[in-house]
Amino acid sequence: MPISVIIPTYKEPEYLDLCLKSIFKTQTLDNEIIVVVDGFMDLNKPVLDKYPKVKILDLVTNRGLSVGTNWGVYNSSNPEILVVNDDNVFCDGWDMVLNNASFQNQIISINQIEPNPSMFNQFIIKDLGKTPQEFNLDKFLEYSNKLDKKYLDNTGSTLPFFMRKEDFLKIGGWDIMYPSPHIVDWDFFLKCSLSKFSFIRTYDIHFYHFAGAATRKTLEQSQESTRKELLAHEFAHGKWGSYIKHNPKDNSKYL
Repeated sequence: MPISVIIPTYKEPEYLDLCLKSIFKTQTLDNEIIVVVDGFMDLNKPVLDKYPKVKILDLVTNRGLSVGTNWGVYNSSNPEILVVNDDNVFCDGWDMVLNNASFQNQIISINQIEPNPSMFNQFIIKDLGKTPQEFNLDKFLEYSNKLDKKYLDNTGSTLPFFMRKEDFLKIGGWDIMYPSPHIVDWDFFLKCSLSKFSFIRTYDIHFYHFAGAATRKTLEQSQESTRKELLAHEFAHGKWGSYIKHNPKDNSKYL
């Protein structure tokens, strides 16, 4: 059964281009690809024009990652959804693996390959390019196809994640009150945990993730991002009674 892929994007058209290219190169099913443009359509339109099969949702103004993610899910057509970053690169066989792994009240995270050391010890650290210009899609596909597969663990609480649309709606989606995108995913996974969802990480497939958005910001943008993240922690403190904490050994979220 086809999957609805939700890709919120802001102003990273070169990364989005590579993301979409990899999807259409590797998918087996006739999946629904939804790109939610968060306020910079003029910047992203030349890339989107290259992919006429993509469903485009234009938020017109910059409304944030939570609104973009929710809007993409709400407008999806398939029972299963996959939420990804716009700087993810897809690998061979991703849709068939996920299509065979859907269960109610379950979140499946796809393990990632990143070029820089990560707080998540499950990730594979392999520098295949820190920019789209440095990246070779065919070499990545060759590398990812050689990785060990056929195993799972219970640390599935990171992006990209795959779940049933009805479960996303039951949880209430991403909280749009957060001023920063850095906390909303932890908040969402915590809600899922409190609702007794199971968390699975699959190593059958691996997506590449450039994971360098912070380094692509100006000093002023980085300072504003830090300010918003601190406000987001304060909001989480007020919402949950304590800060959302993170255990990088198993990716668990707890109070």
